[in-house]
Amino acid sequence: MARIAGVNMPTGKRVIIALQYIHGIGPKKAEEITTALKIPAERRVNQLSDAEVLQIREMIDRDYLVEGDLRREVSMNIKRLMDLGCYRGLRHRRQLPVRGQRTHTNARTRKGKAKPIAGKKK
Repeated sequence: MARIAGVNMPTGKRVIIALQYIHGIGPKKAEEITTALKIPAERRVNQLSDAEVLQIREMIDRDYLVEGDLRREVSMNIKRLMDLGCYRGLRHRRQLPVRGQRTHTNARTRKGKAKPIAGKKK
């Protein structure tokens, strides 16, 4: 089982798909990595040699921001917005949608379960 960037790669899957299990690597970056290292598209993780796994690991460490470092940078960016007190930071602080979506009827994913209005009787 190949372990790259702290993530166990699923052995039966193609390399391009398995690389996407790493946070910060999507389809485009996975394809870039495999073409740069000349790994065939149909190759599976369990067919990779130790040298190829090492090459992939080194390339990801050298060229890409992934997993813990990426999560840390994103959280620091959000914290910076909140500290500045800008509009996006305020929306993050109140746990509301940040990118202009409507909140009157939707946004349940971000706002959480609907809360009944207490004390209102007819």
